[in-house]
Amino acid sequence: MFAYNVSLFNSIVKVLKPKSKMKKSKLALLLIITLVSVNVLKAQSIEEGKKFLYYERYKSARNLFEKLVAANPANVEAAYWLGQALIISETDHDYPAAKQLYQKTLLANPNSPLLLVGLGHIELIENKPQDAKNRFETAISLTQSKNAAVLNAIGFANVHSANGDANYAIDKLKLATTLKGMKDPDVYANLGDAYKKLADGGNSQTAYEGALTLNPSFARASYRIGKIYQTQGIAQEEIYMRYFNEAIAKDSSYGPIYESLQEYYYLTNIKKSGFYLDRFLAHTDDNPKNCFYRAQMKYAQGLFAETITNADECIAAEGTTPYPNLYGLKAYAYNKLNDSMNAKMSFETYFIKQQQDKIGPTDNKTYAEVLLKFPDNDSLAGIYIDKAVAVDTTEVGKVATIKTMTTYYEVKKKYKNAADWYMKILNLRKEIRKTDLYNAGNNYTKAGEYQKSVDIFEKYITLFPNESFGYYMNAKNFLRIDSADTEGKSLNYYSKIIDMTEQIKDKSGEPDRIKGSLRYMIEYYANVKKDKASALMYCDKAIALDSTDVDFKHIREIISAANFTAPKTPANKDARSTQPKSSGTKQSADKATVPKQAAFKK
Repeated sequence: MFAYNVSLFNSIVKVLKPKSKMKKSKLALLLIITLVSVNVLKAQSIEEGKKFLYYERYKSARNLFEKLVAANPANVEAAYWLGQALIISETDHDYPAAKQLYQKTLLANPNSPLLLVGLGHIELIENKPQDAKNRFETAISLTQSKNAAVLNAIGFANVHSANGDANYAIDKLKLATTLKGMKDPDVYANLGDAYKKLADGGNSQTAYEGALTLNPSFARASYRIGKIYQTQGIAQEEIYMRYFNEAIAKDSSYGPIYESLQEYYYLTNIKKSGFYLDRFLAHTDDNPKNCFYRAQMKYAQGLFAETITNADECIAAEGTTPYPNLYGLKAYAYNKLNDSMNAKMSFETYFIKQQQDKIGPTDNKTYAEVLLKFPDNDSLAGIYIDKAVAVDTTEVGKVATIKTMTTYYEVKKKYKNAADWYMKILNLRKEIRKTDLYNAGNNYTKAGEYQKSVDIFEKYITLFPNESFGYYMNAKNFLRIDSADTEGKSLNYYSKIIDMTEQIKDKSGEPDRIKGSLRYMIEYYANVKKDKASALMYCDKAIALDSTDVDFKHIREIISAANFTAPKTPANKDARSTQPKSSGTKQSADKATVPKQAAFKK
């Protein structure tokens, strides 16, 4: 089971120089026992290092494996795990060092499956997926597909690399679970991670539960199940908090759960967040991220100047590779202090130093808001708003982000720009809302983009045909396009609204639009067609709708007393087919002219 070091044995024998065969025989037995014990200790040390990795204590793991490799550079297993410690650490990973280690050790051990997998892991990071797969397949061939540790390492590499193949990982990890004597819960945990990478929550949870079957105290599995439910939002809070608490009960030393809880409570309960931060710091290695967390707590307490001071201290202490989030934290703190110039510069530094896939929607949105405080930066701000929308996973978040631009442009009275951004809301909505249509259409109207407004309200009519609003807005739009209404488009829409009176008159807002439509028809027949009978008919409809409206009664009196010389045509026919030739007539002593509403003017 353990390697027998012959050279070491002979060296010890020479030093001790036994004087009899009996003594030499006893010494040999003693040495064999000693060497086996040394190998046991070595194995225990590797397991201890792997346990550090499990707890995400990467610095401790790195230090331990470095000692093992220094003591025995030919220790392939220690070299593999040292490389992993160098790769997966979030704050102080060193890919070049891991690559160099694997290449160097592989020269002396060219057929080592674990080292081949390690180098394949590096090649995935370097975006060389085919080269990596070749390494993996070679390792599988060397072990005849019967080594669970090798299959697990391949699965892990593919799951935890951006360029990894989750389906390939699942295939190899499932194979590992079928091997006789496989009792490592980590295999099932990695399988769960692989399914999670594919957003397959059901199979992911099943895999994590498989890990718990092998080891009921495997806190990582309970924690990861909780994370599945946490991604589904606040509605699943009771479930994921149950799994988080279950993880703590299984293993109170498992630091990652405390990190998640301090982040969870950070925006809602700063006292609880601080409590879990202390627990996390007590169960993790000191690293640049921890310094960031301490500074971030100052921000949550509203101590923005202290936040900046602490962040600068962290940056200075960490030399050439400070934790990138510190620059983002400074940017937010400067923004809270209304120091827009320093906020802008800090955001720019943050975007340079941070990995692109870790820049969140709030980062892009807040930077855009800072940019909007400077003249002529709205186009650049728009680019970052688009980036924020692209990485946001929720419709409500996307809409709120876009409204940063619509609000800005509306305040600046740049209505065309505002309408264009409202169109983006329309395009991303699963279910279009009336207010979205109104905001886009109304801003196009204010911008003088009447045809675009018409197109928006035509969509409103299609979606809500039993409401008058879309017809009413476009009736006014067509008058703005053609004040004489030579094609009768406005006339037809107002007539449509009047025809809908019985079904809509009791609904909120509809009576006013019916009155506006009736007013237009009265004006049209009195001023344009000189059709007294039709004008009076529409007056009567208006009075029947609202007998308390004194304006319509007064207009009826004016029309009744006036002389009309133009020939009459039937009102119901003319309202739909006769085209008006002018927008009004010159008043005379014996002819009635109904005053026009300002709303009908262009």
